Amino acid sequence: MWYKNIEETYNKSYDGDTLEGEDVYFRRKAYNQLIDWKNNYADRYAVLLEGPRRVGKTTIAENFARNEYKSYILLDFSKVTNNILECFDDIGNLNMFFLRLQAETGITLYEHESIIIFDEVQLFPKARQAIKHLVFDGRYHYLETGSLISIKKNVKDILIPSEEMKIQVYPMDYEEFCEATGNNYDLLHQIYEMGTSIGQATNRKLMRDLRIYMAVGGMPQAVEAYVEGKNFSQIDQVKRQIISLYEEDFKKIDASGRISSLYHSIPAQLSKDSRKYRISTAIGKRNNTRAEELLYELIDSKTVLPCYNSTDPRVSLADTKDFDSFKLYISDTGLFVTLMFIDRPVTENDLYAKLLSDKLPANLGYLYENLVAQMIAASGRELYYHTWEKEGSYHYYEVDFLISEGSKVNAFEIQSSGTGKHMSITEFSKKFSRNIRNTYLLSQKDVGKDEALLLRPFYLVPFLI
Repeated sequence: MWYKNIEETYNKSYDGDTLEGEDVYFRRKAYNQLIDWKNNYADRYAVLLEGPRRVGKTTIAENFARNEYKSYILLDFSKVTNNILECFDDIGNLNMFFLRLQAETGITLYEHESIIIFDEVQLFPKARQAIKHLVFDGRYHYLETGSLISIKKNVKDILIPSEEMKIQVYPMDYEEFCEATGNNYDLLHQIYEMGTSIGQATNRKLMRDLRIYMAVGGMPQAVEAYVEGKNFSQIDQVKRQIISLYEEDFKKIDASGRISSLYHSIPAQLSKDSRKYRISTAIGKRNNTRAEELLYELIDSKTVLPCYNSTDPRVSLADTKDFDSFKLYISDTGLFVTLMFIDRPVTENDLYAKLLSDKLPANLGYLYENLVAQMIAASGRELYYHTWEKEGSYHYYEVDFLISEGSKVNAFEIQSSGTGKHMSITEFSKKFSRNIRNTYLLSQKDVGKDEALLLRPFYLVPFLI
């Protein structure tokens, strides 16, 4: 299950302090993207690994540098010395810059065979600004990592380099989770290719496996705790520590705690099945301009996933994006589960046991919505949904997710149980029949079909997008 071969694309599971004991490596897809960058773009661009804290950026970067280069220097700007910072005061003399850097770190750089990592680069904007000159110089490659990287206060006084590519690092997706925990992900692909039901017993087992992923989530620390045999209360404590780190970051942006309130409000607002996220519900009626700034800072942090209402799915989803009508999801469903029960000191094991056996009393459609949102986002797609009013009524129809495919769209409706009416997706099919490729009802039920509506279990979602 575990590998330490430097020829494989694997990543330590922890993004932060050094792990005690034996290192654990998880394969991450971002590593393969870095390989592509090195082979095709690194002589012209630096690369920025962007994402929330504790998602695995630093360990992906360092493992990549260790495996793919003759030497590397990692500058962690959260704890670097003043002597290192002073090296950037005279970036015009690069010969002296590189000599000082090697002297301070004790690491030898080899032209065209070494890489320099700027870790947590948002803490020292001067280093990010230097990228233009460093890339043009051409002696070495450059990799940056950053959290809350696009916050205005971190970049307002610098020139953002155009010589910079971005790779978004997400929490571990379901394929990465299956490989880390020894589950057979290829089996799911075979089931998808067959396109027929597999039987209730197998479907129940596969849904339980997926609910374990929902409960643990894709944050590497939480996955490591699960692999090590920790119970769910202990895993929950790991996730609460990550949420606390996010809250500390939010307070650095706005000390009032309003960004944290916006973040914590997401599960409750989704549970009410509202047409859109309401800022006033989270923080009360405030100055609209400032409240919107706080919201966009939350979105920039990559800890949440915005899903925009497409006003007319007959044309480009991006061109019909309504910036005033959107939903928010948590970027990691494991953290979402913890936020659902954040009012208590720790989420007890019995609550997780009920979740895994699908016996929680609440309607968990919104939890599965968050799961699907995370799966779609991990594929690199933006999130869209569509609502429209019922004729002669104050009520409305809603299709949970839309994904473009060529000139048409695929539409998805989420039902945790798979039972009951599905009027929205049916009416959507009638209204936009010329623009639809496929319509899906996603639930815990086995593969099936209801006329043109395709019934699919949640564990097959990665293959549908």
